[in-house]
Amino acid sequence: MKRFSDARTVAVVAAIAACWLLASLVAGRRQDLLGVAMALLCVLLATVAGVAVAAARQQDAAVASDPAPPLGPANAAPPGVDADTLETLGDRDAVRAMRARYRTDGDQ
Repeated sequence: MKRFSDARTVAVVAAIAACWLLASLVAGRRQDLLGVAMALLCVLLATVAGVAVAAARQQDAAVASDPAPPLGPANAAPPGVDADTLETLGDRDAVRAMRARYRTDGDQ
């Protein structure tokens, strides 16, 4: 069983509750302690809805950037070039030159 609700569900429920509470405040025109408490609860629910929407967006961004590209011939690193060498080079032209050099050395 899931312990925490999905952020989208929390956002929808909080937004609906805030809208319902706001409508009842406007329709009832309460100006007593209960009206103040309802207004504060409406603000709290709207804040919860906003935070839940931000959490859902952040979660979507993390999922979208998480998967690594599949390794294939186009993404394969040239033989003999490790991550430290690529980081040191950093320049795309230098990496292309190194790949071309390894291709010509392998042909001989």
